[in-house]
Amino acid sequence: MIREVEHKAINGIGMLLFLLSLMGVLAVGFASIERPDAVVVTVLVVLSVLDIFALCGFFVVNPNEAKVLQLFGRYVGTVRKPGLRWANPFYSKHKVSLRVRNFETGKLKVNDHHGNPIEIAAVVVWKVVDTAEAVFEVDDYVNYVHVQSEAAVRNLATSYPYDAHDEDSVSLVGNLQEVSDRLKGENQDRLEKAGIEIIESRISHLAYAPEIAQAMLRRQQASAIIAARQKIVEGAVGMVDHALAELAKKDVVTLDEERKAAMVTNLLVVLCSETETHPVVNTGSLYT
Repeated sequence: MIREVEHKAINGIGMLLFLLSLMGVLAVGFASIERPDAVVVTVLVVLSVLDIFALCGFFVVNPNEAKVLQLFGRYVGTVRKPGLRWANPFYSKHKVSLRVRNFETGKLKVNDHHGNPIEIAAVVVWKVVDTAEAVFEVDDYVNYVHVQSEAAVRNLATSYPYDAHDEDSVSLVGNLQEVSDRLKGENQDRLEKAGIEIIESRISHLAYAPEIAQAMLRRQQASAIIAARQKIVEGAVGMVDHALAELAKKDVVTLDEERKAAMVTNLLVVLCSETETHPVVNTGSLYT
């Protein structure tokens, strides 16, 4: 693999002043020739051509930008220091942005771990950290980031269920941070060979596919109702147990097992009923 090598290009300001001074000296030399001398003229012409050709070696490096230098197909190095720089005019110079970039994958339709069709999309924040790998290891590093990120999102979606039915299972909906961390790690593994650093990867869109959305919504509603009823029953049983314990502790009334069962039934009906209950007043004795 080709690794980045720093190339220390010459300060462009100093080189520009030198070439302009040389050009002035050559102009004075041409002007001071009184008698044509082939050797002198040839030397001045060659120096003038070289001076003009040297001006082609100037290039500008902007902040958060790098220039990858090549000489006839051979990698020479990378210039990262911003400003006006000068290098061999025969060097080809390829600009690489070092800025932080981000993009959002399209809404991908895939099957989750349970085989349910879902729609998922992610936002990926990335930047180039090794310019040599980005330019020479892959054909187009920007397109490579997009394609590999979508592949990572697809693989992630098939590894987890959309929603878990128990608290111990990891799901796309219930464990968003853990899922995002895994997406970031998988993205980094795929893109490291291209000199890319993943700063952040997170899910931006997650939903059931339209064809099963209504059915899944009804299932979620049913699960929510069941969970709510379980909590209500647990609370009602606790309140009944507390009521019986307080009655026995304070010796308010002594109930046999049959009356206790009736009291438990009535309390559970009152506490667990979904509609308003209406009391019935017993004006007779305890057993009539």
